[in-house]
Amino acid sequence: MGTVSTNGVTLGVQFFGEDDAPLVLLAGGPTMLSWPDALCERLAAGGRRVVRYDLRDSGASTTADPEAPAYTLRDLAADAAALAASLGGGPALLAGIGVGGMVAQVAALDHPGRFSGLVLAGTRAVAPGAVDPDLPDHDPAVMSRLFSQPMPDWTDREAVAQFAAAGAAVLGDDPAEARDVAARIWNRTAESSPAVHLANQLGTVFARLDCAPRWRERLGAIGVPTLVVHGRRDPFFPVGNGEALAREIPGARLLVLDEAATAIPVAAAGAVADAILALGRP
Repeated sequence: MGTVSTNGVTLGVQFFGEDDAPLVLLAGGPTMLSWPDALCERLAAGGRRVVRYDLRDSGASTTADPEAPAYTLRDLAADAAALAASLGGGPALLAGIGVGGMVAQVAALDHPGRFSGLVLAGTRAVAPGAVDPDLPDHDPAVMSRLFSQPMPDWTDREAVAQFAAAGAAVLGDDPAEARDVAARIWNRTAESSPAVHLANQLGTVFARLDCAPRWRERLGAIGVPTLVVHGRRDPFFPVGNGEALAREIPGARLLVLDEAATAIPVAAAGAVADAILALGRP
């Protein structure tokens, strides 16, 4: 792991694979650990140079004030484009998961020459907040259970890991995997304040981010091969959101993971990696 300075910020990165292989850039959701190690390793074994990175205010990336971000969604999209350019090797395949999937959509639209393909995992085509009437919103019963959990002491690593495991059980994700990832995220969090830990674990900065203007109506302009990956049991962004993305992006392929919820399970990493490796092939 290391950092790259680009677009006026520092981004935490991790590299897999050979330096001269085609680049796959994985935008965090918000941290790079949203992408399973097994998936990164499978992509690298398939002949790709994989770089996963932390969004601003997470991981080893520039952290300012996650409670009052002074940047926008389009700035995060510009970060992706600038990082791809600084890494070299021609246009990159860009993948985003969760809120990182929103970053990836805007990046592909605003900086089309930087990217050769697009992967959108567990995301939707509208900003955080009120959802479009034709898209399924968060499952209210699951959200009620999820947000009724008492918040942990964010400075206590074990309490945060247990909180993540309990939340994963509510969402339908693997609690053991969630516990491990949360502990690793906690270890990598650049500052010790509760607000920064909260932003790293839950991506709360996105609730305060300026995500205007809308981009859903521009999806038809995406001209690169696109893969949409979505968990069939996702209660946070129900699968209808992924289905809408696949309909509205020309030629997009939809991969539904029948046993997945909000996260890509380690058991599904191979299938997702194979689908990414196949992207753009005849």
